[in-house]
Amino acid sequence: MRKLSMDDLNRDSVEEFKNKKKIPLVLVLDNVRSLNNVGSVFRTADAFMAGKVYLCGITGTPPHRDIEKTALGATESVEWEHVPDTLELVKKLQADGYKVCSVEQAENSTMLNDFRPEPGQQYAFVLGNEVFGVEQEVVSLSDVVLEIPQFGTKHSLNISVATGVVVWDFLSKTLAQQQA
Repeated sequence: MRKLSMDDLNRDSVEEFKNKKKIPLVLVLDNVRSLNNVGSVFRTADAFMAGKVYLCGITGTPPHRDIEKTALGATESVEWEHVPDTLELVKKLQADGYKVCSVEQAENSTMLNDFRPEPGQQYAFVLGNEVFGVEQEVVSLSDVVLEIPQFGTKHSLNISVATGVVVWDFLSKTLAQQQA
């Protein structure tokens, strides 16, 4: 077995990527402190064709070398917007027909493995601050609170890892529904 080269991968150009249909999912970063985490979320959004990334509150924005270090150019391909207030954005997204899902450990949360995306529904996944998580007001307003099952001693994941887990889960379930 031979590893594939960059030429073998036949990647889309930034313009080709921008013109492709995206999955019905946007990512909302709620006061994320680490610029490296922000860059990693951009790469995940690019890899799985997320519709947009919203950078809320104190979340850093491109251009910044620490974001670019991990984004590897994904800030150019993925649509993004800075919004000062996460709660106001959540209200707007809900008014626009999005189902808002906070990724958090909370009472009566839905375990990610039990989550079933509704066909045709647009989703917004909110991921929170590295120390404090998603703001309580945002959790309270969310349509669903998704919890990633964890079995170790730490019971926390880095936000960039959590983003990859939930977006892949969403995409794989959505693709399975389309094939059924």
